[in-house]
Amino acid sequence: MRLIPTILLVTAALGAGLPVCAEDAPKANKAPEHKSTQSESYILLDPIYTTIVADNRAAGMLMVGAGLDVPDPVLRADVDRSMPVLRDAYIRNLMTFTANMVRTDVQPDVALIADRLQAVTDRALKKKGAKILLAQVAIRAK
Repeated sequence: MRLIPTILLVTAALGAGLPVCAEDAPKANKAPEHKSTQSESYILLDPIYTTIVADNRAAGMLMVGAGLDVPDPVLRADVDRSMPVLRDAYIRNLMTFTANMVRTDVQPDVALIADRLQAVTDRALKKKGAKILLAQVAIRAK
């Protein structure tokens, strides 16, 4: 007679650890999505690395981390579609800039880098509306 209440108590304790409904199980298995910002208009760009050359050999690396703020959803879709073209244009422009203007012993002009990348953005998209935002500019000397 005392065995039945004990079985009910053990069954209730074990059942408390199970999901309440079947919908909760898939949500628990889903990994959280990493977002760099709460803003829907921000598009994070992968860092761009270019080689600093001195005396005809590699003297270091310039790293530029940036993002784009694109408030217009139609233009943001264009930016997403055009990202390979934009990235190629950024790399080519920064390679030229690094070859001519960057030395390992002097901090590069961050405002000039931002202006150059903004001009590349406007030219590649053939319209204004996407604002380049620099996150980091760093030099690594050998």
